[in-house]
Amino acid sequence: MNCIQCPVACGADRKNSAGVCGVKGIKIAKYYIHPFEEPPVSFKNGSGCVFFCGCSLKCAFCQNFELSRNLRGKEITVTELADIFKKLEDMGAENINLVNPTHYLKDIMGAIEIYRPKIPIVYNTHGYETEDAVKLVSSFVDIWLTDLKFIDASLSSRYTARGDYAKFALPAIKLMAQKPLIMSEDGKMLSGCIVRHLILPLAAYDSVEVVKFVSTLPKDVYFSLMSQYTPFGDIEKFKELRRRITRREYEKVLAAVREYGLENVFLQDFDSADENYIPKWDF
Repeated sequence: MNCIQCPVACGADRKNSAGVCGVKGIKIAKYYIHPFEEPPVSFKNGSGCVFFCGCSLKCAFCQNFELSRNLRGKEITVTELADIFKKLEDMGAENINLVNPTHYLKDIMGAIEIYRPKIPIVYNTHGYETEDAVKLVSSFVDIWLTDLKFIDASLSSRYTARGDYAKFALPAIKLMAQKPLIMSEDGKMLSGCIVRHLILPLAAYDSVEVVKFVSTLPKDVYFSLMSQYTPFGDIEKFKELRRRITRREYEKVLAAVREYGLENVFLQDFDSADENYIPKWDF
């Protein structure tokens, strides 16, 4: 079957050859219980993350560069993926967290047909999704955990392979935001939407536009503002990306959060930039 799972719709027969995402079949770099997601997602025991390889965005600054560029990883079957869901659940994971899942949508659905976890399923995406994919995924996803990387097309054109990022991400996230917020009595997220945004050097102006967009979404959508940018990836030709963000850049975006009245907000401390947030890959 020709692959049209992400907006690129490259049409690759991924049983036999790699798509624009760089992978064929199913390939993962790690699965484990991760403690560093937003508090109601990691909650008490941690989130059961499965890190999928390959990516069609190809962000120059990707913090998971080895994974997204398919430089490492292990090929698995749909049945083995279902077994991983069960294993993470048995280990006490608060949820099953599908990290970078877009180009594996049909395989993930196949695994869920084999074993449907009894804990919430988190769709941890870069936001570059088609509306059709979001509607399809809504049949099994409980929590949307989505990036909104850029609104300015000049930034997505400069730093990624996809200048049309916002054209797809904004309507997709509007759909994700319709997921009703449900929290347990002790504060665990069971259903809902979290929109993440990573502040980049010299791009605080666009971060303000992201905040403005999020303010138009339903009030129960959470916004997670990340200050953890760490110079990493293929950034040699981007001088501005070779430094961390400044206090002034961070405060400018924080002021926008207050100005636009966002209520459900997670804020990283300004000093959060640390390579310890980048997992050590197993495969």
